[in-house]
Amino acid sequence: MNQEQFIHAHEQQWLILEVLLNPSLKSLLKGKAENELKKSWLESWKKKRAAKKKPLQKSPNEEKIALLEPDIIYQADFPGLYREVCQHLSLAQSRRYSPYLIERLNFLISQAHQVFYRQSHVHGESALASLIAFFTTTFPQAVRSESQWVWFSSLVFYLPLILMIILIQFWPEFVYSVMSPDTVSGMEAMYEPQADHIGRERGSDSDSKMFGFYIFNNTSIGFRTFATGLLLGVGSILTLLFNGLHIGSAAGHLTQIGYGGTFWPFVSGHSALELTAIALSGAAGLKLGFSLLMPGRKSRYQAMLDAAKISVKIMGGAAVMFFIAAFVEAFWSSSQSVPANIKYAVGIAMWLMVFAYFAFSGHEQSDWPEDDRR
Repeated sequence: MNQEQFIHAHEQQWLILEVLLNPSLKSLLKGKAENELKKSWLESWKKKRAAKKKPLQKSPNEEKIALLEPDIIYQADFPGLYREVCQHLSLAQSRRYSPYLIERLNFLISQAHQVFYRQSHVHGESALASLIAFFTTTFPQAVRSESQWVWFSSLVFYLPLILMIILIQFWPEFVYSVMSPDTVSGMEAMYEPQADHIGRERGSDSDSKMFGFYIFNNTSIGFRTFATGLLLGVGSILTLLFNGLHIGSAAGHLTQIGYGGTFWPFVSGHSALELTAIALSGAAGLKLGFSLLMPGRKSRYQAMLDAAKISVKIMGGAAVMFFIAAFVEAFWSSSQSVPANIKYAVGIAMWLMVFAYFAFSGHEQSDWPEDDRR
């Protein structure tokens, strides 16, 4: 690869990093996104600079930066860009590219290094800010950016779940096509109205120990759904289908034999978080798997790396949803002192909150932080 091809392949990443390091450029691109100016952005930039006494910092690449889409900057991964540009500098030096190019990359890396390792990050302030930014902005934005995979994953998961609930009401024996008789008997014992602990096997231990069990069980389902996506997406599809059929069979059978009065109040509180997290895990796995199947103009390795940046963000959020669902399941769902109507009300509220969170969170931002580590 000659120098011209090298610049053409990677210059957009350098421009994005330059914008993240320059508060003036960030605020100007933010204004462009909010106002949707019909004029050229460069012209409006010049007017804003003329209206201020203190001139804004000028970039020699301002015309190229003006062509960037603001959404690319919103979704940029600062640590990832920093590492990639370090690799670009190493390649440029080993291939003896022009001193100007090496100096440009050196400057970017030195500036990024100061931001990435500044004192506030060492004391943990930036880590907390990044954590808050992840759940208020990065996570819901990542889910919305992959809405096609989220909808597809939800269809593959929820459709067999709902169909099994309906079918078993007409053909009760259909449950045995998915579950063994021993599994069905154990499930009936867990949700028997006279049971001491609803949703648990007889002899189950304390709420705290069940909390640990639920965390392990929930996260293992999510991880399998995500990781099997590496099998060109087929693994995630099969895992989603299996879980949908299994959960639907359990719900349908317990409803059909008259145990719905114990089963539905138990699952209502944590179902929104747990089921949504399973669907998101499937979406992350499908994103990863299909990047290998359909890499486009990229190499399969590069396509997988790019897809993984988004998939890992989705899985990070899904893991926290599994954790919260396990807490609710252990300490709220199993409680028999709470009336069923209150559990149903809380369950409905949880579904509405989950929907509102992914639909509306992260749309508005007061500003882009100088130390953006998304």
